[in-house]
Amino acid sequence: MSLQASVIMLGVQDVERAKRFYTEGMGGEIDQNFPGFVRLHLGDRSSMLALYEWKAVAEDAGVAAEGSGFRGVSLHHLTDSREAVDEIMQTAESAGGTVVKAAAAAEWGGYCGYFSDPDGHLWKVATAG
Repeated sequence: MSLQASVIMLGVQDVERAKRFYTEGMGGEIDQNFPGFVRLHLGDRSSMLALYEWKAVAEDAGVAAEGSGFRGVSLHHLTDSREAVDEIMQTAESAGGTVVKAAAAAEWGGYCGYFSDPDGHLWKVATAG
């Protein structure tokens, strides 16, 4: 059996703030909504996204909750055009995200940029064209 990412869970400091970012700002649709936990549909071809209180995720995994800077993970949204990359980057910034690296031509021939959500989780938005 091969590994699948059915749900990607992000530990967040403020579940309500993260929920607003991913729903009102980025267009996600709520699947489950409980105090301290939200699960969202991000689109037909995407894994679901869960938002859970940061300390609760750490406790659930049995690890320390402290941590900052790059966490060794970035989420990627692949698009069909440079215009779509620019639109998603602008939408994320308008929704309260931070552009970490402005979209630009990449050395591998594509076009990409990075933004972070309000909790610092990195998203790369890219197209091969």
